[in-house]
Amino acid sequence: MRESRHLEFKENVSNTFLKTVSAFANYGNGEILFGVADDGREIGLEDPAGDALRIENAINDGIAPRPEFEIEENPRTHVVTLRVREGVDKPYLYRSKAYRRSDTSTVEVDSLDLRRLVLEGSNKTFDELRSQDQDLSFEALEAALRSEVGIESFDDDTLRTLGLLSRKDGFNNAAALLADTNQFPGIDMARFGADINSILDRETHAGVSVLAQLDAALAMFDRYYVYERVEGFSRNRYERVPREAFREAVANALAHRTWDVNAHVRVSMHGNRVEVSSPGGLPKEVDERDYLAGNLSVLRNPILGGVLFRLNIIEQFGTGIRRIRRSYEERDAKPSFTVTDGSITVTLPVVDTAPELDDEEKSVYSTFAPGRVLSSTQVSAATGFGKDKCLRLLGQLADKGLVRVQGAGRATRYVMN
Repeated sequence: MRESRHLEFKENVSNTFLKTVSAFANYGNGEILFGVADDGREIGLEDPAGDALRIENAINDGIAPRPEFEIEENPRTHVVTLRVREGVDKPYLYRSKAYRRSDTSTVEVDSLDLRRLVLEGSNKTFDELRSQDQDLSFEALEAALRSEVGIESFDDDTLRTLGLLSRKDGFNNAAALLADTNQFPGIDMARFGADINSILDRETHAGVSVLAQLDAALAMFDRYYVYERVEGFSRNRYERVPREAFREAVANALAHRTWDVNAHVRVSMHGNRVEVSSPGGLPKEVDERDYLAGNLSVLRNPILGGVLFRLNIIEQFGTGIRRIRRSYEERDAKPSFTVTDGSITVTLPVVDTAPELDDEEKSVYSTFAPGRVLSSTQVSAATGFGKDKCLRLLGQLADKGLVRVQGAGRATRYVMN
């Protein structure tokens, strides 16, 4: 028998155990065994009945509000077991401080976790709180509602229907997250080269609507993981990573992340995979097994999630993981999911490699950057290849769908597709 996050040993009774009572009442059921050594040996108490009364009185006098607990004496071993249940009237304080378990230790919570406990105790979510900024505009939201839902008018009644506005408190944080500009973090996207020290492209979108963040992520994804190839008389579209899986991963990251920490959703684009990392671990009501099975969905931001559900951006009933997996059903490579206390990362492997290039084609292609328009003369100067050779290589890249030809004759230009 060993100590754990939900089990602590005490050789005798002293008021230090009250910190752990606070931790269990705030963050999950737990037991404290009195009369047990640190190594798990049962040494017993000299006066278990008297110590049980001392424990009860200490909790009643030292923890506010009073948590739910029960005490049991073992007449054979003289060990006293204290069982503490997680409560609903959080935070549970000992000497005006709240505590949590960190592996087998009990530590004081920081100011952020204390605010979250207060919210939980008042049965409120972060996106429900009144926004500090009440001067908000919603052009992106209005356009999305007209396109996806077909609304004809957009006014305060619309915002109230969506749960974003109340007559008493004004706009809430969910409204701010959907507003055209706000004070919240956003999404940071980077395309890497051979290693993480080689950043080929980077975009950060913060202080803008989550709708704009999703659109920006999809645009950058399309730039690097979607291409067209001329095959016979047809121009066919290919996705190196299933676009549905990427969209689902980013949409869920934005909907379910913790918004009270100053951290971005991070999208890392590599040659063989895309990683989408969301700040904040799982909601406490969800364990990793249920999350990975896709059987349970608890919205951390229910108002924001409700709006995104109406816009057909997320599926509210927990099918996100299953939809990501379904998009890989006929592929050899499979997505993976990494869950920690501080983040959730979805890794989407590349399933369709880009057209193979020889060294000369790679040299020509490396002169391009997104949006950069070049003439054959500029490519020749950059690579050192002759004009005729450059024209031939540019034609090969165009046939493979990697560059696009604009204009004709002396006005011919080339741009990354």
